[in-house]
Amino acid sequence: MTGWTILCDFDGTISVEDVIDSLLDRFGRPGWETLEQDWRAGRIGSRECMTGQVGLLDMTQDELDKHLSSLWIDHAFPAFVARARELSTPLRVVSDGLDYAIHKILGRYGLDDLPLAANHLAPATPPRQWQLTSPFQADGCRSGTCKCAVAAQAAKTGTKTLLIGDGASDFCAADRVDFVFAKHRLIEHCRAAGIPYVPITGFEDALELLPRLLDGSLLAEHTPGEPALAVTIP
Repeated sequence: MTGWTILCDFDGTISVEDVIDSLLDRFGRPGWETLEQDWRAGRIGSRECMTGQVGLLDMTQDELDKHLSSLWIDHAFPAFVARARELSTPLRVVSDGLDYAIHKILGRYGLDDLPLAANHLAPATPPRQWQLTSPFQADGCRSGTCKCAVAAQAAKTGTKTLLIGDGASDFCAADRVDFVFAKHRLIEHCRAAGIPYVPITGFEDALELLPRLLDGSLLAEHTPGEPALAVTIP
């Protein structure tokens, strides 16, 4: 053990595109856009939003599997997982997305054995075709997967925690970990909140940075609210 645990978001971080968005664009019946607008406006949480949206998916199992086979992950993620394993650093995928989709996509790369916390997708009772349940929800949290609770659980192991993420579902957890590899919207959140982080564009960057995190040099270079020094990401 290196003294670190890695929690990694899936949609937009490991995957190239957001899985549920791609499913809704292709198979969503009318009404899912209204739920999306209510979520973006803060009127409902992501769990309520996604539960409603999944109920509006009009697709067969075969159509779902065919669509998932067309979705890709960051090309450097398998190498990152291999490096983390070589360094005896546990990695868990923590997602507010769909467990079935994540397993199917990662399975193409031989990575479906990674520990996963995500919403559960299952066939529904007609006339609905699909239903969502949230085994990793928490009291007082409106997300399907409470990443804060997962981060708190990781902290109880006595290790430091690295979060790798990109968006709003990662904001709360970023406040509760020891360091962040941040993409997209998460960069500005970390900067504004004074959270120790480095910006990354993908897992090629993360692969290069991981040994420096584990040996302590990234933390030593860090100034709160600014990316760690000597990190140049084009």
